[in-house]
Amino acid sequence: MQIRPFQQADALNVYRLLTANGWQHRIPSMDYLMKLADASQRALVAVEEGQTVGFARAITDGLSNGYLSMVVVEASCRGQGIGTQLVERIVGDEPQVTWVLRAGREGAREFFSKLGFSASAEAMERVRRAATR
Repeated sequence: MQIRPFQQADALNVYRLLTANGWQHRIPSMDYLMKLADASQRALVAVEEGQTVGFARAITDGLSNGYLSMVVVEASCRGQGIGTQLVERIVGDEPQVTWVLRAGREGAREFFSKLGFSASAEAMERVRRAATR
């Protein structure tokens, strides 16, 4: 398996991965996916035998704070370490950076706990609202 930076040529395969694995409500089009990837400081794909099996993206200043926005692995490939490798590559070895994420999906808390994340009583969020037209 290869983990490498997301490229524009990956867009269709990543879009298919996301929409097939529970993200269709957040990724309405490939154009939107490209905007998200372009706005992310880190975006990676996991490719195995020519198939895109994972995607992760993050926003960070690389100095103090980071937000792990998305980690998605093809359902049939879960439990093989792909998500772990994606997260480890995204967060890197920057001990001075505090990384945060939302862990609301089933199994997410357990998964991220194994990677050194812990629940925080200090985090707050302003939940997205529907766009007005």
